[in-house]
Amino acid sequence: MRRSRANEIDQYVLEHRFMLTLLFIVLLSFLLFVRVAYLQIAQHDRFELLSQENHIDRVPLEPVRGLILDRNEEVLAHNVQVFNLEILPDRVSDLDRYLQELSHLVEFTQEDMDGLKATLKSRPSFERQTLKTNLTDEQVAVFSVNQHRFPGVELKVDLQRDYPYGDLAAHIVGYVGRISPDDRELVNEQGEYDGISHIGKIGIESQYEKTLKGDPGHSQVEMNAHGRIVRHLKQDMPNSGQTLHLSLDIMLQKESMAALEGYEGAIVAIDPKTGEILALASAPTYDPNLFVNGISKTRYAQLNTSELKPLFNRSIYGQYAPGSTIKGFVSLVGLEHGYEHARKTFCPGWYSLPNNDRRYRCWRRSGHGLVDGYTAIERSCDVYYYDLAIRLGIDRLQEGLMRFGFGQKTGIDLQGERSGLMPGMEWKQEVHNQPWFSGDTVNSGIGQGYMLMTPVQLASVTAILANRGVAITPHLLRMTENPVRQQSELTVVPEQKQIPLQQDEFYDQVIESMRRVVHGLNGTAKGIRTDMRYEMAGKTGTAQVVGIPQGQEYDEENTPKKYRDHSLFVGFAPLDDPRIAIAIVVEHGGSGGKVAAPIARRLIDYYLLERLGLFTPEVDVLPTGQI
Repeated sequence: MRRSRANEIDQYVLEHRFMLTLLFIVLLSFLLFVRVAYLQIAQHDRFELLSQENHIDRVPLEPVRGLILDRNEEVLAHNVQVFNLEILPDRVSDLDRYLQELSHLVEFTQEDMDGLKATLKSRPSFERQTLKTNLTDEQVAVFSVNQHRFPGVELKVDLQRDYPYGDLAAHIVGYVGRISPDDRELVNEQGEYDGISHIGKIGIESQYEKTLKGDPGHSQVEMNAHGRIVRHLKQDMPNSGQTLHLSLDIMLQKESMAALEGYEGAIVAIDPKTGEILALASAPTYDPNLFVNGISKTRYAQLNTSELKPLFNRSIYGQYAPGSTIKGFVSLVGLEHGYEHARKTFCPGWYSLPNNDRRYRCWRRSGHGLVDGYTAIERSCDVYYYDLAIRLGIDRLQEGLMRFGFGQKTGIDLQGERSGLMPGMEWKQEVHNQPWFSGDTVNSGIGQGYMLMTPVQLASVTAILANRGVAITPHLLRMTENPVRQQSELTVVPEQKQIPLQQDEFYDQVIESMRRVVHGLNGTAKGIRTDMRYEMAGKTGTAQVVGIPQGQEYDEENTPKKYRDHSLFVGFAPLDDPRIAIAIVVEHGGSGGKVAAPIARRLIDYYLLERLGLFTPEVDVLPTGQI
């Protein structure tokens, strides 16, 4: 009995232990199941991302953007090393908290935060985004000490575009900016912009974007679940962008901008022999460095709404009545149609059409008396050109001027160039639904009325005249260079086009007339010839901004600035071997002879004498040993 009882107790203990063990196993299995379910369901996205990241990845390598240099190797755009803060949004659980805490270490404005949040919404969360650019040495040190508090935020050394001459060449070189969603729709999707964060927005940076940007490379790497690179397996190095050599002379550009100080206007200088742009100034201007990493809304609004329009490139966008600067070309059209330069017209100070009482006034109220083509250009007689325009008629005048490029784009290698306007009968009927009147022809004869030209057009047609009819497309790019192979490739000079006249001497007659504008006794620009070491040809222009009613006189002092006449001048020098052709427009500057012409003298002197070293007095060489 005792043994049986003992066996029952042992059996009970054994069964009890078995049940406890089984219960424990069931409980562990249940906990394991719950854990697996939690990992598979609740944490599925997180572990899927980690598992995907723990693999062989292909990381893009950004190429170095090409340099932009002027004709004398002066750097206009290059890349400088900067420290930036970057964030990987996927690894940040509370972005607002991060930004608030980071703002105590690195200054963040509310505008910065709002802009970042907007960018994060428009871009995939697994892409790195820039938090802050251009950190100071102090900010770098402070963040480095506290970096452990901000997983997902890294300090990165980058190359950033920089424009050493700032606002001097802003309208030429342009600037780069961050690739926007709109940009991404335009760029090629075949990996051309892998790892590239910036793209040329305007100017040369945009015009030659494909040449400058280079080709991205790729690095095959092994990464762990934390996104850290374990090892590099293979690298295809990026190809740097080409270096661009421009025809621009930055020192002449600097002198041009200094000459325009206090004015709004534009200056374009061209080498007539090659079509190379030497200077292309537009004032006022702006600093392109502000746009590289995104300009603030406040600063951009100031630039964009300013009455002075600093963002507006007047040299290729601005359209102005050319005024008397076109009189030499009107004479060429007249010569082609049999109106000799020696033909004389009497100027009493006004001109009237037959059977019409309206008087079209000459700028000289007392008149110029009897004038021929030479004195008409020298003294800028309006009546001579009123009469010549009527004799020609608008059809022949329009056709003749368009041969030289009036009303047409020059083809300069900058985006957005405007064509100006060479009006005619069909144009007026189509645009204004009105017939063409004889009075419209009268105004066209002196570059007023509907006629419009850009400063680069004025410089281009002046270069054609300097070349005696040889037209070359104005251009800025002079040469490209491979920075690795150090191989240079000269830009193909645009094909020259001859604009033939019935007699070559027609060019000589008009050029002689323009020489007298500067060097003649009664020239409208005779004030700039003092101590001039060379001869030049030029033509002043004063273009009305608003019309003056019959019977009233223009009073500059009592006229608001925005309604005052524009001051213009075109010219080239030296006369026998032109090295520079120039066009100047000074908005609301008044008389061309008093404002624009002196600027031309200053710049041509600077280029010929200082930059090229021409016409310098001979230096006496002393015998050896003498002091």
